[in-house]
Amino acid sequence: MRYDFDKIIDRTGSGDLKHGVLGERYGRSDLLPLWVADMDWETPAFITDAIRQRLDHSLFGYTVEPAGYWPAVIRWIGTHHGWHVQREWLTYIPGIVKGIGMAINVFLKDDEKVVIQPPVYHPFRLTPMGNGREVVGNPLILTHEGRYEMDIDGLERILMSDSKCRMLILSNPHNPGGTVWSSDTLKRLANVCHRYGVLVISDEIHCDMTLFGHRHTPFATVSEEAAEISITFGAPSKTFNIAGIVSSYAIVINNEIRKKFYGWMEANELNEPHIFAPIATIAAFTKGEQWRQQMLKYVEKNVLFVEAYCRKYLPSIHPMRPQASFLVWLDCRKLNLSHRELINLFVNKAHLALNDGEMFGTGGTGFMRMNIAAPRSVISEALERLRHALQ
Repeated sequence: MRYDFDKIIDRTGSGDLKHGVLGERYGRSDLLPLWVADMDWETPAFITDAIRQRLDHSLFGYTVEPAGYWPAVIRWIGTHHGWHVQREWLTYIPGIVKGIGMAINVFLKDDEKVVIQPPVYHPFRLTPMGNGREVVGNPLILTHEGRYEMDIDGLERILMSDSKCRMLILSNPHNPGGTVWSSDTLKRLANVCHRYGVLVISDEIHCDMTLFGHRHTPFATVSEEAAEISITFGAPSKTFNIAGIVSSYAIVINNEIRKKFYGWMEANELNEPHIFAPIATIAAFTKGEQWRQQMLKYVEKNVLFVEAYCRKYLPSIHPMRPQASFLVWLDCRKLNLSHRELINLFVNKAHLALNDGEMFGTGGTGFMRMNIAAPRSVISEALERLRHALQ
């Protein structure tokens, strides 16, 4: 079956966040939204059909997890990432950011700190802060080749000097830069965190969206040390455009960590999926491979389109090619604009809504994050707007 990713979907009336809060967040509503990380493509029919079939039985009382739920997750992870996950390692969680917040409250004392590696997904900073914990930054290194590397030596200096740093939140693959971290890098990270007793929360929500031949490495698989100190979060939501159907899960190998974390969630009934999460997950992970492959090919062509357009018409803007995900990190520093001027260019002149780099923390100034999970005509229009604004 061939899927149509050029089809324009009118999201009017769906209550979507991407359009619904433009006035509130950007000061105007006449913007082309390329910010929040969901897709402008239809959720594939094999998922909506599965949900519709359940809707035909119009009684929505208490339910149990379908028998095929966890076997589908385990089979998907094994097939795509070579990780043979055991059933007892798994649980449902009501969202990855919520999972981060829960882990902070379960494992950290009030005076203990969280380490992040900016520029990085902003809830990694906001969620610990909102829960009253101090956040310590260990910035990534931007190489001359325009790729990010982890500063492992810098991390060790931080952990050596501050014993209150007890958790590190890892973006694997990286958001917003799209880097697929190598096994060697993750192994070095695990070694340092293990030596200093730091719990690693690995957000792997983009793991099924690797591009251009790159392969994802689950953090917990790189060494026994990584397995002993980590909690992995995943979900089908980014890959299959079902963020509104909260369908996240956690994987914990270490028995002590698992008992403490899962016991707390069970006591608060936070480990019980709502009625549609297992249905959508089973459909995605048993029927979705053809759709996923075609979607990724389309995303790759969108990436190449953005790169070619910038080379020809926007030479002062350099797109960092993502190795995973549908997010493109635009390096706009050669425009020599202040943060305020850069926002004004995109919002008030080009009438575009992107995520500005400063929200991702240290190293994000002068960058913009662009969501390219949309029909190519939409991406073309966005770039044309930006070109005319610069002229």
